[in-house]
Amino acid sequence: MFLYHHSLKKLHTFGIDVTARYFAQPCSVEEVKEVVATAHRLALPIFVLGGGSNVLFTSDFDGLIIHPMLQGIDVIEMTDKHVSITVGAGVLWDDLVAWSVDRQWGGLENLSHIPGTVGAAPVQNIGAYGVEVKDVVTKVEGLFLDTLEPFTFTATACAFGYRTSLFKTELKDKTLITKVFFLLSTNPIPNTAYGQIEEELLKQPDRSIQSVRNAVINIRSQKLPDPAIIGNAGSFFKNPTVPESLAFQIRTAYPHIPLYPAEIQGNYKIPAAFLIDQCGWKDVRKGNVGVHFNQPLVLLAFEGATGAEVLHLSQEIQNSVQQRFGVTLEREVNVV
Repeated sequence: MFLYHHSLKKLHTFGIDVTARYFAQPCSVEEVKEVVATAHRLALPIFVLGGGSNVLFTSDFDGLIIHPMLQGIDVIEMTDKHVSITVGAGVLWDDLVAWSVDRQWGGLENLSHIPGTVGAAPVQNIGAYGVEVKDVVTKVEGLFLDTLEPFTFTATACAFGYRTSLFKTELKDKTLITKVFFLLSTNPIPNTAYGQIEEELLKQPDRSIQSVRNAVINIRSQKLPDPAIIGNAGSFFKNPTVPESLAFQIRTAYPHIPLYPAEIQGNYKIPAAFLIDQCGWKDVRKGNVGVHFNQPLVLLAFEGATGAEVLHLSQEIQNSVQQRFGVTLEREVNVV
């Protein structure tokens, strides 16, 4: 059931060479209950690891890492407008996107080429190119780790926000998601208003959701480094939300800074990449870690890097942005 002193190097996208004292890959809800119950008897701390695309390990983990492998994609109901599906937490996210696009069911195509698993998607409320997973999730099922009691949360109960959810706040490290339910469109209208999608679609044969998926994959491949080549977790920081007064104060000094109205009235969202770039961090390398030359939101872990080195670099960047702009950058990555 358990593997001992198991390497996590290939199980997270930073590729840091750390180990778990105990490691398990349950393939069913019953197996999940069994490994969690055993961990309770041994008084082991538990960490649930999905695709490892949003986590930074700063040391070996002296407890149990659970890597859920629950599979399956099932259609629950279909109408002339929508299809409801349920997906196991261990399904790779991009495999689900490809599966839905192959059937011409829309809603996920803008989230193409995002690493990770389905179970991790609602935790982070993953988003890209004008779409967030909250737009298509209807409910989430799982287990409370302390009691092993099942839960079912509607999308509203999940308290989704920008790159966050109930599972990342009040229930952080307290649950294991087993299944996610989605509502997709059987008559999709492509969402092409964000970023470079319209420009990239000019290279595609049509405006289908398959073409949107192709466009997103091309854009992401050009902008972001491949974790198989250089360790990274994509965007390391969230785009900060600041009061209107501070936003326009910054714009006075930097007239070309993009500003976007935030969900909270009277506040604006600022691209973290712009702030980091203005502080001179783009393409900087310090020892075994660095900042990507094309996207300063991406921190890189070269061969031999430690999680502590990546964390230290991130703190240096946070300090410089705070000193220059008076803006606090919040990590998007979960530090363990």
